[in-house]
Amino acid sequence: MRCPYSGPAGPRKGYATMSGDDLLKPITDRRFGFSEAQHLLNRAGFGGTRRQVETLRTMGVDAAVDTLVDYQSIDHQSPSPFEPSADIVRPLTRDQRRMIARIRAEGDSEEIRQLAAESRQRRSETRRTDRQQYLAAQSWWLQQMIATPRPLEEKLTLLWHGHFASNYRTVRDSYLLLQQNALFRRHAAGSFADLAYGIIRDPAMIVFLDNEKNRRRMPNENLARELMELFTLGEGNYSEADIKEGARALTGYSYRDNDFQFMRRVHDGQGKQILGRHGDFDGEDFVRILLQNPACPMFVAYKLYKHFVADITYGQLERHSAAARALGSMAKLLVKHEYRVAPVLHTLFRSRHFYDASIIGNKIKSPVELLVGTTRTLELPARDSLPTSRWLQIMGQVLFDPPSVAGWPGGRRWINTSTLFARQNLCVYLITGKHPTRKWNRQRVQYDPMGLFEGMDERGYPAVVDRLMTTMLSEGFPDKRRQQVLAFLQQRGKPVTAETVLGVLVLITGIPEYQLC
Repeated sequence: MRCPYSGPAGPRKGYATMSGDDLLKPITDRRFGFSEAQHLLNRAGFGGTRRQVETLRTMGVDAAVDTLVDYQSIDHQSPSPFEPSADIVRPLTRDQRRMIARIRAEGDSEEIRQLAAESRQRRSETRRTDRQQYLAAQSWWLQQMIATPRPLEEKLTLLWHGHFASNYRTVRDSYLLLQQNALFRRHAAGSFADLAYGIIRDPAMIVFLDNEKNRRRMPNENLARELMELFTLGEGNYSEADIKEGARALTGYSYRDNDFQFMRRVHDGQGKQILGRHGDFDGEDFVRILLQNPACPMFVAYKLYKHFVADITYGQLERHSAAARALGSMAKLLVKHEYRVAPVLHTLFRSRHFYDASIIGNKIKSPVELLVGTTRTLELPARDSLPTSRWLQIMGQVLFDPPSVAGWPGGRRWINTSTLFARQNLCVYLITGKHPTRKWNRQRVQYDPMGLFEGMDERGYPAVVDRLMTTMLSEGFPDKRRQQVLAFLQQRGKPVTAETVLGVLVLITGIPEYQLC
């Protein structure tokens, strides 16, 4: 496998000394060929069919980028309408609170034991029903990603889900996480500032970081700390004193049932000092101060860069001068456009830096990108969600359940011996409909791969291999990979059939370069 992004390798003349603004200058339509259009669709979405790539290529770079970024103009109905229940997890009623108080106060008796058993049964049923909705939500979102004509909307929603991370294991309320998902979707390409203001009022985040316990007499610092360290500024751009004062600003930011609730009686209304600013600040004031700090646009630009361009850590920027310069220009664009994301992506997706040889085909696919991208690129039929969910869990990316508030670490951490095995098994299942570890399947969904050769007159082995590999792999894969696939096909010694093509597709998904996009 090629080493994911290690800085421009073999840069073109003058590339190493270009300013950030020069790196973000647009490429020409003449340079926007099939591989560049494929790269754009891989990164701004989850990949696509050869026909979709060709459509973008013929548009030219400007129209192609506009189509992906300005997705609001594309009508879209959900392929699998999902109407979650908001009433599974409910606050305790007055009678229930009285009953619990009675159970605790009266001790052991037959009646009390019966009441306690009934209470446990209700809680168990609630947890079971809510978990079913949580699993349904995972399946719904995957289908959204697979079927959407607005792939950047889903790609950005996934970014913000990993950036402002909350998980089901802690929140234990699927509806609150779906509300949070709607917040990310609503502002996906809009204003990061709106996301930051929204997240301090988001019930799922409030539960996840214990801010309902953040009161004037007993401040809880969790939300204030993560708001500064992981959401806006990055580590090292604030002090412990700033966290304590920020926590005071967020006192009283709580929720009731499914809605935000400001509890004024427990809010600390006294003066505070945050990042050198003085005032009687509340949560919105706190966010405004963070957004006005010069570290914030750079940190947000970095998160966009990492998601769409290259897997580098914030501390590695000084070793990647081109990335650092590009990030500086992206940060300036964020400030200029008041934290709106779409203008930054318009510039980034047109830029010469985005299409540099060191960037194309050099980013490890996340498990979700692997699943959705394989399905979209090959136009595979829908598969049972249970096996795919289990493989996503093994590979380390479960929707609505990132491992911590830091989200998924990504990059090289996606790959190890066990996850590589699961990745291959997942692709075998997606392509063939056969579970690789079972001798039989109760349901097999047939897939005819011959449509991948649409418009091809030549069906010889070399032409077939070239078509499949250029459809599935980014530009720059080693010729030895092509020879391996060609040898596999030649060993079959018969005309190209659907069965042999399925074998080739499975073989290509096992190539190390298939893990990259």
